[in-house]
Amino acid sequence: MRAMVLTSPQTALEWMELPDRSPGAGEIRVKVRACGVCRTDLHVIDGELAHPKLPLIPGHEAVGRIDAIGANVASGLKIGDRVGIPWLAHTCGVCSYCIHGHENLCDDPQFTGYTRDGGFATSVIANARFAFPLPDGYTDEALAPLLCAGLIGWRALVRAGSARYIGLYGFGAAAHLMAQVAQWQGRTIYAFTRPGDNSSQAFARSMGAAWAGDSTQLPPRALDAAIIFAPDGALIPQALRAVRKGGRVVCAGIHMSTIPSFSYDLLWEEREIVSVANLTRQDGIDFLSSVPHWHISTHTTPYPMQRANEALGDLRAGRFDGAAVLIPP
Repeated sequence: MRAMVLTSPQTALEWMELPDRSPGAGEIRVKVRACGVCRTDLHVIDGELAHPKLPLIPGHEAVGRIDAIGANVASGLKIGDRVGIPWLAHTCGVCSYCIHGHENLCDDPQFTGYTRDGGFATSVIANARFAFPLPDGYTDEALAPLLCAGLIGWRALVRAGSARYIGLYGFGAAAHLMAQVAQWQGRTIYAFTRPGDNSSQAFARSMGAAWAGDSTQLPPRALDAAIIFAPDGALIPQALRAVRKGGRVVCAGIHMSTIPSFSYDLLWEEREIVSVANLTRQDGIDFLSSVPHWHISTHTTPYPMQRANEALGDLRAGRFDGAAVLIPP
């Protein structure tokens, strides 16, 4: 197998040839056909998420076909099945969070592309219980961003409750997917980008946003909820200014820069700030089974897997709309 490998945080990934791996009990091996590039990958590589497995193969939006199955796999999976390998790779099943249906908060989890090797490779080993069947009618490249941008975006949208008017701060991979879902649900989307990012604002309007502007601006009407996808803590007080009394601000990222101090007046009148952490398998089942009904279209930019560093750099600089996807040789 070949893979892009992180040997130390804040260094470039290296294209390496590695021994082929065999699945253990309860595991499957997946021949990777596509793997999305997520901002969480940047947080891992840049050292903003502590204690990654090293050396590490990043990537947690992997799509491929099963080519080997370990012992005691009882999930009905078979050789040749197309599956998706998401961020959540394992949970303990015995802590209070797992027992009460909140496995996304498990006390002893494993995460693909962070604490175990991920999908920036020609093959990946995964816990069979955490692999998702994928809908037909989509290419591997189109499906890859759904496995994190889609799943975390979906969990964030659910946390926004019944909000009719929703602001999306940071219009990248997750936002362009959730804009489509929200519109299908009859909601109205307002998109916020980096100041002066006219290209992303035009992209947001092309995806159905009723309004698009700078993150420093107020929308033309008060919002019922705002979802922050960009990892910028300064957006929290901006979003609080934009939501109505009783409105909710949902922080969807795994990492965010320092939140500046702000006047209590912005939070008063029963406004709320909540965060989203990881996902549950039920999130994946609910979201992926609904994708065909929503007619979601993913906007992707493909890169050869060996050019993962270029894709990561372009993501950091905001050089593409939608999502980057790595294609193995």
